[in-house]
Amino acid sequence: MGAENVFTAQVARLWLAPVGTVAPDGPTVAMPTGWYNIGMFTPDSLNWSTDPQFEETRAHQSNFPVKRWQTEDNATLEVDLLEWTLQSFQAVYGGGAVEKVTPSGGGTAYYKFTPPAIGQRVEVAACLELGDGPLRRMRRMIPRAEQAEGVEQTFEKTSSSTLPLRLSVLGSDVGAPYYDVISESWAAFNPTPTAP
Repeated sequence: MGAENVFTAQVARLWLAPVGTVAPDGPTVAMPTGWYNIGMFTPDSLNWSTDPQFEETRAHQSNFPVKRWQTEDNATLEVDLLEWTLQSFQAVYGGGAVEKVTPSGGGTAYYKFTPPAIGQRVEVAACLELGDGPLRRMRRMIPRAEQAEGVEQTFEKTSSSTLPLRLSVLGSDVGAPYYDVISESWAAFNPTPTAP
């Protein structure tokens, strides 16, 4: 064990798809039909966090809890998108529609984007692809997620404006809310390592 197990995410891509789209069968195979790369994001914005919640029972006889149980779980994937496209706007706003408008009095046509109304947010599936060199590859699969935060943007003259994508993981009664697929060549994950 040593430096070969230190992970630096030199490659990072985020793929989105409609919920129910077939997931890739492995960490390096081509993405199946229906998935699209959401595009470039800032190098320091990629974050993953979990937030389990617990309840406790306390007793007068102990300064520590005598029992603790988990009551819920939460997970969030965050990136700040650099590319402004219809797909990135829909991802960041949780849906919405765009239409091409031709002014009735003549003039140049334009696009009109309308964010989704309350109750009309669209869930997505997500795949975070990470790599460190040719052998350490993984994909974090999220079958159901939803943009669950407001959109806050700045428009500075000296830097590019980003689109904040904040995906909150959703669960169901079937399957894991998220899971990782990891290259077999990443030997440190072998559940039955060979004896030295």
